[in-house]
Amino acid sequence: MKFSTLMLRKISTLACLIFLTGALFAQQKYVLSGKVRDAESGESLAGASVYTPSTKAGTLTIENGSYSLTLPADSVTIVFSFTGYETVTKSLYLNKNTKLDIELADVGVSVDDVVIEGTSLTEKLNSTQMSSDKLTIVEAKKIPALFGEVDIIKTLQLKPGVQSGGEGTSGLYVRGGGPDQNLFLLDNAPVYNPSHLFGLFSTFNGDAVKDVTLYKGGYPAQFGGKLSSVIDISQREGNLKKFSGSGGIGIISSRFSLEAPLVKEKVSLLIAGRRTYFDVFTRQLNIIKKDKPDYNPIPDYYFYDLNGKLTIKASARDQVYASFYLGRDKFRFRSGDFDFKLGWGNTAGSVIWDHAFNAKLLLKTTGTFSKYDYAFDNTFSQFTFRLTSGIQDFAGQTQLLAKLGERHNLKTGVIYTYHRFQVGRFNASSEDGSINFNSGQTFYGTEMGAYVNDEFVVNPKLSINGGLRLSGFVGGKTLYKGLEPRASMKYSISPKISLKMAYARMFQYVHMVSTSGASLPTDMWYPSGKVVHPQRSDQVAGGASFLLSKNFLLSDEVYYKWMHNQIDLRDGAQIFFNPNLDGEFVFGKGWGYGNEIYFEKKRGSGNGAFDRLSGWVGY
Repeated sequence: MKFSTLMLRKISTLACLIFLTGALFAQQKYVLSGKVRDAESGESLAGASVYTPSTKAGTLTIENGSYSLTLPADSVTIVFSFTGYETVTKSLYLNKNTKLDIELADVGVSVDDVVIEGTSLTEKLNSTQMSSDKLTIVEAKKIPALFGEVDIIKTLQLKPGVQSGGEGTSGLYVRGGGPDQNLFLLDNAPVYNPSHLFGLFSTFNGDAVKDVTLYKGGYPAQFGGKLSSVIDISQREGNLKKFSGSGGIGIISSRFSLEAPLVKEKVSLLIAGRRTYFDVFTRQLNIIKKDKPDYNPIPDYYFYDLNGKLTIKASARDQVYASFYLGRDKFRFRSGDFDFKLGWGNTAGSVIWDHAFNAKLLLKTTGTFSKYDYAFDNTFSQFTFRLTSGIQDFAGQTQLLAKLGERHNLKTGVIYTYHRFQVGRFNASSEDGSINFNSGQTFYGTEMGAYVNDEFVVNPKLSINGGLRLSGFVGGKTLYKGLEPRASMKYSISPKISLKMAYARMFQYVHMVSTSGASLPTDMWYPSGKVVHPQRSDQVAGGASFLLSKNFLLSDEVYYKWMHNQIDLRDGAQIFFNPNLDGEFVFGKGWGYGNEIYFEKKRGSGNGAFDRLSGWVGY
């Protein structure tokens, strides 16, 4: 009996130790991290979904394509997905910190052989961010294009809450705001006039664009400076694996793109360009008909774009991107002694350095340059005059992205922008020197911002995204500053129904001076100052999303927006040859409200006609 009792005690003790060890081991957690890239080119995929169904834990890849998840030690299945790409599922046993890099195949390469699942709809349902849409160039290329030109900005006009200024134009009017109240960013560099051919086409070449994200409300705290929307556009990085090229001849333009690894898997270069050829035909027609007495010459017109991006994978922790854009429109009319020329366009460039301290901490440092200008040149007999205007920016910003455990994603940073405004610069002269006249104004402004944003998961049903931005502007001797709170929340009633709310305040310190209701190349940009106060908007929005199935999403949003210090020109305003342009403005306030209904279908897994159908309907 003594022996049996002793043995029972030892067995009981051993069983307890085994149980406790197992419990402790089960509570042990490890970090799963890595990067998600395009399988064909090696480009990083920002915003890709990483999800573990068993633990219901998930995250999205950040700007350099990296992700990080803290998971309990166990056998786990991870699902990697991204809009327009094949979904990849991996299983592994997690018993240490593990790095797992994934490459996703573009479904456009072999669409008939790929099973596509509506995972992106689940991401939209569960995202705290509302009033936003992300569109990849893969999706945009599936939509019929005007004159065969894929235009990712024109595609946004098909989303609810976004309207164009007229048929065939690329100007955006978002939730009641004007075209100057949209912030266009190309690899973080602002683009002030994003259109060609007087608004018929946008400046963004589809061969160079990777994706675009539109924010109509609930703006993340890192964005500021405009009231109505943010259009964040990313250029493609170029192929890190092999040389490739493409081109096309359209009805009105031709285009090309070349990309190659300068150092395989480490350095890539992308160059893309396009040019219209209206002028080639009109010049020939003018030559053929020039001797006819009743013939009036046809003006010359063409535009061109040139995009480039250099990507350097300097190390496992460092990536450097250098991108540029150059686009010009040229219009000319000549008849006898009369010669009229009009040219306008954008130049933009950025250098971005991403440094990952570890899987949960990323530092992003950016420097940008942006310029928009236009010029009228008119020569008649011996008399010449020139009218120019433009805006030029130099900016720098640094941003820290930190994953503070599984519940907090923190983003904080500062930005500094130096503006130079050239307003109504006029020069008139004659060949004999009897006339030589100059006028115009040059203004300078400094815009600053500091922000912090925290996405906090309270529990599996409730998520909150809170942010605060402090902005400021110095124009002349006048200082303006503004506090811009941002907040949004998501509450899941069930796995297929979520409710969302958002609030955002925005300040706009730089204004467009326009003599017409349409966005024209002659519009001028003007800074806030002693008389011209910053514009301000407050917007609230609420809505519900319903995942009808894995391939069907229905959402409904209502919003109300108040706008203060709205700026317009008084009737009969003189904007040229005027040294006191401040006196030509009138000020007021505005508001917008609406209801946006949106239904989206993703491609199903079958091969039937309805399964292959994808698209969206908005009202």
